[in-house]
Amino acid sequence: MKNAKRLLAALLCALCMIPLAGCHGSRGYDSFVMPESFDTSRSFEISFWAKNDNNKTQTEIYRRAISDFEALYPNIRVTMRSYTDYGKIYNDVITNIPTGTTPNVCITYPDHIATYLLAPLCVVPLDEVIDDARYGLGGSELRFDSPTRGEIVPQYLSECAINGTTYALPFMRSTEACYINKTMLDKLGYELPEVLTWDFLWEASEAAMAKDADGNFLVNGQKVLIPFIYKSTDNMMIQLLRQMDAPYSDADGNILIFSGETREVLRTVAGHARTRAFSTFGISSYPGNFLNAGQCLFAIDSTAGATWMGSSAPHMDISADKVVPFETVVRPVPQVDPANPKMISQGPSVCVFNKRDPQEVLAAWLFTQYLLTNEVQIAYSETEGYLPVTTKAHGSAEYRDYLARAGEDDELHYAVKIEASKLLLENTGSTFTTPVFNGSASLRNAAGFLIEQTARQERRGEAADDAFFDSLFHSAASLYRLNQRVVSSERGELGALPGEARALLIALGAAWIGIAVYAGRDLLKEKRKKR
Repeated sequence: MKNAKRLLAALLCALCMIPLAGCHGSRGYDSFVMPESFDTSRSFEISFWAKNDNNKTQTEIYRRAISDFEALYPNIRVTMRSYTDYGKIYNDVITNIPTGTTPNVCITYPDHIATYLLAPLCVVPLDEVIDDARYGLGGSELRFDSPTRGEIVPQYLSECAINGTTYALPFMRSTEACYINKTMLDKLGYELPEVLTWDFLWEASEAAMAKDADGNFLVNGQKVLIPFIYKSTDNMMIQLLRQMDAPYSDADGNILIFSGETREVLRTVAGHARTRAFSTFGISSYPGNFLNAGQCLFAIDSTAGATWMGSSAPHMDISADKVVPFETVVRPVPQVDPANPKMISQGPSVCVFNKRDPQEVLAAWLFTQYLLTNEVQIAYSETEGYLPVTTKAHGSAEYRDYLARAGEDDELHYAVKIEASKLLLENTGSTFTTPVFNGSASLRNAAGFLIEQTARQERRGEAADDAFFDSLFHSAASLYRLNQRVVSSERGELGALPGEARALLIALGAAWIGIAVYAGRDLLKEKRKKR
């Protein structure tokens, strides 16, 4: 009996240790406490992992920021590692957490930080740090003009909070825009509304599919036309569900996307994929290439991608002889309810990783703040259709002058780029973000997967019917490991758990039942002895 008890106790302990197995990378770290002062007698080398899209101008802005910062703090040396993909930064951070070799400062997203936090004390919580009178935002001991907490756009700062704690500072913000070939739309006989609706977009896209007897599209005279291309299908699904007030996920991390409303979205996608009026980046390639070649009517992409959109765009992936001149108009993404517009807020943030030496963390925090100065914010925002994250930058004479000079040239003052920035500036109050939790990045990927697979199904000539959607939902939940948190709003039931999860729960339950049984038998024996 004693051996059985010991076996059950050992089993329970082993099972309870499973969730903690991946957290050993934080051993030796204490909660960061702001030092009384910054030790200028010591030298510090901090690492900064950044993304720049192979944009040489952005890289130069980072380098200049590093140089200017090091001139202010000669005892701090900043080394930068450049990436072209946020996913690669995320993967490298995850790989380095167990060995304690994370960077000091990292360009990232809150969805990614939620996973980093599985290692306790790995990422520095910033609320008290931000408000420190000496070294916090706008602090008295800073050697540069840092914005105060109140000078960061509140919506953008709140996006950096996970479970009520701020773990990052916003760096740049963007949303999505619809880049429109107005010349082609006019030829179709459609008047462009101030606020796009999905009904308008779908109707015009289908109208553009008319061909002549030789198989050329009437609206552009070419053999190739994809009227509507969406680059980020995850954002497409997320925004449509929010506009419909339909379920996606909740703050507790429950997965609600596998719903009747999602099926409704996918049925619409299927119908327009069937006619070839709709496609995606994953299926057909970059929408800007088709737009600039006169082969696309509506191209939806990030405002940060505005320099690739339009027949005068400074950046292009197609040769000059393929470009077809047209009038480019920038609008917010199409809406379900034009009177209540909703569009996603996105863009990189900056987090600080914990280290054993608080002085090293402080050095990293000082550099992180420096990225929010007007010099860095305005310079970086001018490279793409990004928006600075501080009202301090928005209200500066330099930035107001930049916006006012739209169209003066097709480089720094490229009109489409500046219009995309104004779009977000004027609609910040209509933006939203999705709940952040461990697994929210996977849910985002699953959202795009649903649209991509539905479009592919129809393009193969196979029906996207309810049986297909049933299978698709199960495939998405399994592929992105969402099963444990799936709540089906169609049935109001907890989704099926994978075999490993069911086995774990069964083993835990069996262990507890076993312990309760033996404990009860011992208690009964003790009572009998007392009699």
